[in-house]
Amino acid sequence: MPAPAREPQPADTSLRQLFGIETPEHVALHVDLAGLGSRAAAGIVDTIVAGLGILVLFWLLTLLVGVPGTGDAFVGWVLALVILVFAFAFLGYFVLLEALNGGRTIGKQLLGIRVVMDSGHPLTPTAAVVRSLFRLLDCYFPGLPFLPGLLMIFLHRRNQRLGDIVAGTIVVRDIPLDWAMAPPPGLTPGAEPVETGPPELTDEEFRLLDQFLARAADLEPAVQTRLATELAHRFQDRIPRRTSDADTYLAEIFTQEQRKRRSRFATRARTDVAGRTSVTAERFLERKREAWAQFHTLATQVERSGVSHLPETEIPAFAARYREVAADLARARTYGVDPRVIEYLERVVSAGHNALYRARGRRRAPVIRYLVRDFPASVVRSWPYVLTAFLLFAIPAALGYALIRTHPELQDELTSPEMVSRAREAADRQARGIGYAQSAQEELPLIASAIISNNIKIGFWAFVGGLAGGVLTAFVLVQNGLSLGAGFGLFVNYHAGTYLATFVAGHGILELTAIFIAGGAGLRVAGALFAPGDRTRRDALIVEGRIAARMIGAVVTLLAIAGTIEGLLSASDAPAVYKYATSALSVVFLCIYFASGWTQRGADGPPPIRPA
Repeated sequence: MPAPAREPQPADTSLRQLFGIETPEHVALHVDLAGLGSRAAAGIVDTIVAGLGILVLFWLLTLLVGVPGTGDAFVGWVLALVILVFAFAFLGYFVLLEALNGGRTIGKQLLGIRVVMDSGHPLTPTAAVVRSLFRLLDCYFPGLPFLPGLLMIFLHRRNQRLGDIVAGTIVVRDIPLDWAMAPPPGLTPGAEPVETGPPELTDEEFRLLDQFLARAADLEPAVQTRLATELAHRFQDRIPRRTSDADTYLAEIFTQEQRKRRSRFATRARTDVAGRTSVTAERFLERKREAWAQFHTLATQVERSGVSHLPETEIPAFAARYREVAADLARARTYGVDPRVIEYLERVVSAGHNALYRARGRRRAPVIRYLVRDFPASVVRSWPYVLTAFLLFAIPAALGYALIRTHPELQDELTSPEMVSRAREAADRQARGIGYAQSAQEELPLIASAIISNNIKIGFWAFVGGLAGGVLTAFVLVQNGLSLGAGFGLFVNYHAGTYLATFVAGHGILELTAIFIAGGAGLRVAGALFAPGDRTRRDALIVEGRIAARMIGAVVTLLAIAGTIEGLLSASDAPAVYKYATSALSVVFLCIYFASGWTQRGADGPPPIRPA
C-alpha cells in the first residue's frame, strides 16, 4: 500500500532573539529584539538626520538675522535661540519622535525597529524622556563616546542599554512578515469541508496507523498480516468493520480520520510523522487569513490614533475582534501551524493589544498640570534625597569658603584664573558702577540662553550620574559646591563679597534649588540600585526612574526661570534693590510651588510595580 507523501521540514537556523510577553488575556506573545547592528545603523542615520536638521535651522535663523531692518536686540534673541537649539537639538529629536511616532525615530523607521515598553505596551512620553536623558551615559560619556551603550546592547540578554533599563523599554523589530500558505491538496479555497464529526482516534493512534500504512509494503508478509490484525482488533470496538480484510479496514479508517481532521470539529494539532502541517491547520488558515489581515490594518491605524478616535459604537466590536484574534493565536499554536504564521499572528495580536490597552489608562494630562502639580509633587515625595543632595553641596561649599579665607594663597588652585581676575578688578568696577558680569542690553538674551543651557546640562548629569552608583552625582554636587564656596571666599578676601552677592541674589535661590533637586533625582536612582527593597532591582530602577524624571521636569522649569533672570536681570545694570527683591520673590514662589506639590504628593500614589 503506497505511503502518504511527506515533505521535509526545513531546519530552523534563525538567530533571532525573542522576548516573551503575556497579555491580560493570558496569551503569550513573542517580540523580536533588535540587535546591535540594526540599532547602531539607526543611530548613525538619526545622527545624520538630526545634524542636517540643525544645519538647516541654523541657515534659516541666519537668514532672519540678515533681514534688512532687524536691530541688535532682534539679532540677540535669534542667537539666543541658536544656542538653545544647539544645546538640546539631539535630546529633543529623540524625545519628540519616539514619544509622538510610536517609538520610531527616522533611523529606526528606516531600519524597521521601534521602542516599546517591556510590557509590550506603546512607549510612554515619560519613558521616552528617561531613555533619552540616559543617552548622556550611553553615548556621550566623556572619553568613551558610544562605547558604554554599545557594550550594554551587546552583553545584555534583552539588548538593553542603560537608558532602556531605567525606562523599562526594549527595542524590537517592526518589519511586517509576508507569509503565504498554499491550500491543501484536494481543497478549493473558500470551500467548506464536509462535516463528519470529531476524530475517533487519538493523535498517538493516528500516528501509529500512519506509520504502519507507510511501512506495510516493506514488511515481511507474516509480520504485516500480524500487525494489521492486531491494529484492526484494537480499533473495531469503536469503529465498526464493514470488511473482513484487515488491510482494507485500516485504509478506510485512515481515510476517514484524515477527512475528520479537516473539519471544524478538529481541535487539536494533526501532523504526520515528518512534522508537516495537516489539512486541519491549512483549512484553519484559509478560513481566517482575510479576517486577520483586515484586523491588522485596523489595529495598526488605531494603535497610532487611539481607540477614542473610533466611533463609540465600534469600540466594543474592536475589542471583540481583538479577543477573537488572540484566541486564534492560541488555536494556531495548538494546530502546529507554520512558525511564520505564528509570528504574523503575534504581530497582529500585539498591534491590537497596544491599541486597546493604550486607552485604558488615564488620559494624557495637559502640560500645565505637570508643571504646577506633578513636578513639584515628585520633589516633595523625594525630600530626603533632595536634603542629602543639599548637604553634598553645602558642606563642600562651606569648606571651600573657609579654606580660601584662611589660606588665600590657594586661590589659584581652587578657583579659575578668570574668577581671580574678576575678584581683583571688583573694587574698581564697583567704584565705576559696573556690576559683576554686566553686559550690553543686546547681549543679555545671548547670555541668558547660554546660562540656561549650561545649568540644565549640569542638572542632567547630576540626574544620570545616579546610575553610576551615585558617584557621578556626588561629584557634580561636591565640585559645584566647592567652586561656589571658594568663589565667595575669594571675593570676600578682596572686600567684594557684596558685589558678587548682588549678582547672585536675583537668580541664585532658584538655580541652587534646581541643582539640589537634580542631585536628589540622581540619588533616588542610586537608591534603587543599592536598596531596591522588596522589589527586583530592575523594577526598582523603573519605578524610581519615573519619579526622578518628573523631578527633572521641576529642575528644567526652575533653571529656565533662573537662567532668564540671570541673563536679563542679574547681568544688567538694574539697581541692586530689584535683584534682592527678585530673590525674595523667588522664595515666595518656591513656597507656593512646593505647597502645590505637597497637596498632591500622594494623590496618584507611586507608579505600579510590575512583576519581573
